[in-house]
Amino acid sequence: MGRKVMSKDEVMRRRDELIATYSAVHRKSRKPAVLVKKERKALGLGRDEGRAVARFIRVSPRKVAIVLDLIKGKDLDLAYGVLRSVNRAACAPLQKLLHSAESNAVNNNEMSRDTLVISEAYVNPGPVLKRMMPRAKGQGYRILKRTSHITLVLKSK
Repeated sequence: MGRKVMSKDEVMRRRDELIATYSAVHRKSRKPAVLVKKERKALGLGRDEGRAVARFIRVSPRKVAIVLDLIKGKDLDLAYGVLRSVNRAACAPLQKLLHSAESNAVNNNEMSRDTLVISEAYVNPGPVLKRMMPRAKGQGYRILKRTSHITLVLKSK
């Protein structure tokens, strides 16, 4: 069962309460409470960031995490330089994703390109594609083709 989505009037009435619950950190998972997109928009949350998500990228999450650790916390030009110079399979999709997050921040939220910093960068595993490969004596072995969901968030310094 999903949770009930509030109307815009109810969101505005409960504005202070929702902002307090959103900014509070959960004691176990250390993550903030999740609001629906409509609620975030009504409260004006997320206006100070540029966010981009790439889903079902055909690179293993462990390989992506190595490159993400290199660019986390860096400014935009330095991150582009690192992605151009590092020879890893995850660099090409990450360059496209960084460009998309930059465009979202500049065009949608009117942020200056010079002050953007990668504040959050994380990867989650996507679905695993299983392929059968032929082997000797008529056998077949399963090969796991891993996928990733990558998220980049840019904020001002």
